[in-house]
Amino acid sequence: MIYPKEKITIDHHNHVKYSQDFHYSEAEMIDRSASFYEHLNKRRSIRLFSDQSIPKSVITNLIRTAATSPSGAHKQPWTFCAISNPQLKSKIRIAAEAEEKISYESRMSTRWKDDLKALGTDMHKPFLETAPWLIAVFKKTYDLNDQNQKQNNYYVNESVGIACGMLITAIHNAGLVTLTHTPSPMNFLADLLNRPVNEKAFMLFPVGYAAAEVYVPDITRKSIEEVSAFYE
Repeated sequence: MIYPKEKITIDHHNHVKYSQDFHYSEAEMIDRSASFYEHLNKRRSIRLFSDQSIPKSVITNLIRTAATSPSGAHKQPWTFCAISNPQLKSKIRIAAEAEEKISYESRMSTRWKDDLKALGTDMHKPFLETAPWLIAVFKKTYDLNDQNQKQNNYYVNESVGIACGMLITAIHNAGLVTLTHTPSPMNFLADLLNRPVNEKAFMLFPVGYAAAEVYVPDITRKSIEEVSAFYE
């Protein structure tokens, strides 16, 4: 937790003193970082969901967690739309599958579709109806003030991308599963959810429990040597 202890003014802006109520020894840091890795390494993208309900309070906490993400100039250029209404989920599925059908039939290259074969994905997205919740993440390309004037946002894609990563982590931490769904284009989401003109759909997450019996691709992650470079 961060508690405001003292206030100062820097360039006419209030700042509060940063304080932590925890401090770990080197051994504790090693243990915690290793345990957290082991926990997250169990995360998988799931395409078969149970329809078991999830409390709205859990979804609210997941969104709160994602919204703690850093952002360019602290503009927080995101909106998380949580959908549980069955009729609306059905409309989203129909629209998403229509875009996916076009993509699989004409937009996607043969190489792209070959790369996807190992994952067992196709144009059919039943999870958009089965999962008890969908979280549609929108990026705010700009903000609007009270006079409807444009206000700049910065590093929008980077900021919203980080927030989505934190959302995925929060979902896994809650014992739930998700999938990063990115039908392209996703303009239908803004239309169906009646979002303002400054918001563009960024990613769609079904959220819930995995179905009773689920099989996932037998794939591995790249080794630490393949994804890192240390300069000591």
